[in-house]
Amino acid sequence: MYVEMIDETGQVSEEIKNQTLDLLQFAAEKTGKENKEMAVTFVTNERSHELNLEYRDTDRPTDVISLEYKPESDLTFSEEDLAENSELAEMLDEFDAYIGELFISVDKAREQAEKYGHSFEREMGFLAVHGFLHINGYDHYTPEEEKEMFTLQEEILTAYGLKRQ
Repeated sequence: MYVEMIDETGQVSEEIKNQTLDLLQFAAEKTGKENKEMAVTFVTNERSHELNLEYRDTDRPTDVISLEYKPESDLTFSEEDLAENSELAEMLDEFDAYIGELFISVDKAREQAEKYGHSFEREMGFLAVHGFLHINGYDHYTPEEEKEMFTLQEEILTAYGLKRQ
């Protein structure tokens, strides 16, 4: 998985950046998304508030905003077309590789780590995995969706070594 990472805050250590990259790669392998691309931007609460208002019409900062990328295309090709034209197949694979972007509030992560009594590293990992699952189609609007998403989320974090304390 390729991850573009931007730290708008100037507060994120190399260790946290590396953990985020490693954890997202780990999550991608667990979910079969190894050949995908995404972006992660670390932001302040102020920026998170702006983004939350713009994209979710919610007037407050939030911990992670997940923007799933869904290409809009009316183009359809048969498997026969793709088999006959490997260049076209490669272009479509590349086009479909970008899955979305996450905006993680470093301020909220610090607040929540303290509130929930676990490390900043655990909270940053939690937010990265939570957002990653959202941009891959998981959600928690119904009890069934919540159970599926949160179970997978906890499996990934635990297997990676970021257990709840």
